[in-house]
Amino acid sequence: MMENIALATVLVPFIGAAIVGLAPGKQAKLLCAIVAATASLLSLTLAIGWLNGGRIDAAYPLVSIGSVELFGLVVDRISTLITFAVVFLGFLVSVYSSAYLTNGNKEHPHEGLPRYYALLLVFIGAMAGLVLSSTLVGQLLFFEITGGCSWALIGYYQKPKPLRSALKALLITHVAAVGLYLAAAYLFAETGTFSLTALATLNSDAKTLVLFGILFAAWGKSAQLPLHVWLPDAMEAPTPVSAYLHAASMVKVGVYIFARGLMSAGEIPEIIGIVGVVMATITLIYGFIMYLPQTDLKRLLAYSTITQLSYIFLALSLSAFGSEMAFDGGIAYIFNHAFAKSLFFLVAGALSYSCGTRMLPRLRGIMRRMPLLGVGFCVAAMAITGIPPFNGFFSKFPLFAAGFELSSAHGWMLPVMILALVESVASFGWFLYWFGKTVPGEPSEEVANASPVPLAMQGVLLVLIVMSLCSSFIAAWWLG
Repeated sequence: MMENIALATVLVPFIGAAIVGLAPGKQAKLLCAIVAATASLLSLTLAIGWLNGGRIDAAYPLVSIGSVELFGLVVDRISTLITFAVVFLGFLVSVYSSAYLTNGNKEHPHEGLPRYYALLLVFIGAMAGLVLSSTLVGQLLFFEITGGCSWALIGYYQKPKPLRSALKALLITHVAAVGLYLAAAYLFAETGTFSLTALATLNSDAKTLVLFGILFAAWGKSAQLPLHVWLPDAMEAPTPVSAYLHAASMVKVGVYIFARGLMSAGEIPEIIGIVGVVMATITLIYGFIMYLPQTDLKRLLAYSTITQLSYIFLALSLSAFGSEMAFDGGIAYIFNHAFAKSLFFLVAGALSYSCGTRMLPRLRGIMRRMPLLGVGFCVAAMAITGIPPFNGFFSKFPLFAAGFELSSAHGWMLPVMILALVESVASFGWFLYWFGKTVPGEPSEEVANASPVPLAMQGVLLVLIVMSLCSSFIAAWWLG
């Protein structure tokens, strides 16, 4: 039963995409929401089934050649949690898109085409497949599907700049995929299988090579130095695409495959942790410096996302030194950040829809004219910068607790953790600065003349505001 539910969670969006792609324009958005809702219910059923079954982890081989497993599904505490997040957020984005992609949009007046909704469903299915995959070949397949979908969705408006940005994202993430290809090939050469569980049987040198391959692929997909340059330019995509691909799903592929590799490998060579911590720290500082001059809210959020993903890499890399708290904190960070950053992107989308701009200097008095967007801006800013009681605090706290605890045995970690702490405080100060500039006060001309935010978009924002408060408790309970 669990095997069938997991497989259906992956396949339903793909089947739905074929139907939606052939549907008339007005029906496509409704069909997309129905299919995404069905997939969300399946992911929730899968999670509840795992919970009611005694939290017993299970792997289900599906496609094999001889004794070599090519593709299978794994159901455990991590895959069920992250699958629900990526599929449910896909549903919320599909609902939001149905109101955003209309001629009422002041910045981009445009009726959404069936191909948009079909590609969105393909992306949802690919994300579910990647998260649930039990083999490196399965991860590779869905890794590449997400790359193709991101190219099509970033370039959706079919203008020169979005098309260039889409090609840049495709090329860089495809170069990163080479790491995953090499990791899969070397794992097969050493063990005769592509199963992730075989990582634990490798000797230290072989394990190091495979994990470095996975880490390189992860850096590309999660926009870390030196493979980060595609993400800011990807903001040319429609804002719902930015919320889903560049906050909730695609950028989480990298950190997820790295986490799955660490989880499967048993004892981790320390060099993996050292390189991971150093690169995460460098990217953390770079991302913060780069988002300081940004006045386009989406580009600011793009660089903020690079920084937040660095925190996740930092937590996962710290787990290589034996900290279970750091690993669970990294997984919780993936879950929590997906909701908080999606909220921020969709607030930006609502502002561009209603006001015709997302340039921060032209926005003032949001709270007076559009109180829901003012509250959403405030909640999202506090959540991603780690202010209690929002979910970001409960992501960062275990990371810092684990890091300072490990620094007693690894003294070089202490300045790393101090730098991360300083960045966290400074980022809160910077978002507080822009909050003071844009949310209170007398409305600017653009805000004063804003059109109403559609109910579908308001409903999605409300759900995300609630999740920015509640998701940390869900993650903590689920991860035990």
